[in-house]
Amino acid sequence: MSFSLSSINYQLLTINELFPIGLTTIYLILVIVIAEALNRLTHFGAEFTRKIVHIGAGQVMLFAWIFNIPAWVGIGAAAIAALVAIVSYFLPILPSINSVGRKSLGTFFYALSIGLLVAWFWPLQLPQYAAIGILVMAWGDGLAAVVGQRFGRHPYTLWGSRKSWEGTLVMAGVSSLVTFLILGAVQGASWQTAGISAAVGSFAALLEAFSRVGIDNLTVPLGSAALSFFLNSR
Repeated sequence: MSFSLSSINYQLLTINELFPIGLTTIYLILVIVIAEALNRLTHFGAEFTRKIVHIGAGQVMLFAWIFNIPAWVGIGAAAIAALVAIVSYFLPILPSINSVGRKSLGTFFYALSIGLLVAWFWPLQLPQYAAIGILVMAWGDGLAAVVGQRFGRHPYTLWGSRKSWEGTLVMAGVSSLVTFLILGAVQGASWQTAGISAAVGSFAALLEAFSRVGIDNLTVPLGSAALSFFLNSR
């Protein structure tokens, strides 16, 4: 049984669909549990464990793509995650999610971007662009923050946010690599794919640099996905 609403197909879940959804749920729970345990039982610090959640949670887009999880499931899960993020923002029930030492809605924007990208690209049967958007944010921003905090020796400030050139270069490089790997897997490696990937990586780094209150968790995924889609459709 199924019915269509706004070009997204809603249907009763089959056993074959319940398995990947259950697997993805278990994976996310494990990521959060591990991050919370490290945050509470070790001296790694809340920012480090938050990055574990940041990078780990982004991989759900690969689960959704590989297992072809229905769009409405992805959108619904993103909405629930956004609600949990808002609650955790006001009530510190999960320090590993929101503890960044400043007021930030980044986790909420992250969940929102997942829902928006699924709603955009799943009906078009182009999930690779949603994957680019989220994995650029997960790996690019996640590793850029770690490198910037530990090895950043050349800081700069934009809109009151302190960044480092080392972190920005990592953001551009990792984002380019992620884009190249995904597009290469779908359409094969080529100079065109490399050029698009470099453009997406540079644009992602620019969006990340001009960010406040965690808005890059929305602008980077949407911007990276949109630019890769536009350039690859020309």
